[in-house]
Amino acid sequence: MPASSETTVDLPANVDLHARPAADFVRTAMRFDASIAIAAPAGLADAKSLLSVLALGAKGGSRLVLRAEGADAAEAVAALAGCVGELRD
Repeated sequence: MPASSETTVDLPANVDLHARPAADFVRTAMRFDASIAIAAPAGLADAKSLLSVLALGAKGGSRLVLRAEGADAAEAVAALAGCVGELRD
């Protein structure tokens, strides 16, 4: 059974998940082999798909749930949580 990991983070209040921040997030997700999903108030997306992440339309201050499954799931979730905290508009 693959390892899984999950955490909840808040998008910085001054950052919407539009093109540049979403691209930074997806680039971070692509570094990992794990299957990664991001859940926002508007739905669920594949964290490795820029169009899916953009379609969430997450606004500053939104609560995001990061879930990963695979050998490097814990590392992926930790890296993405750190990435979200460092996103800038």
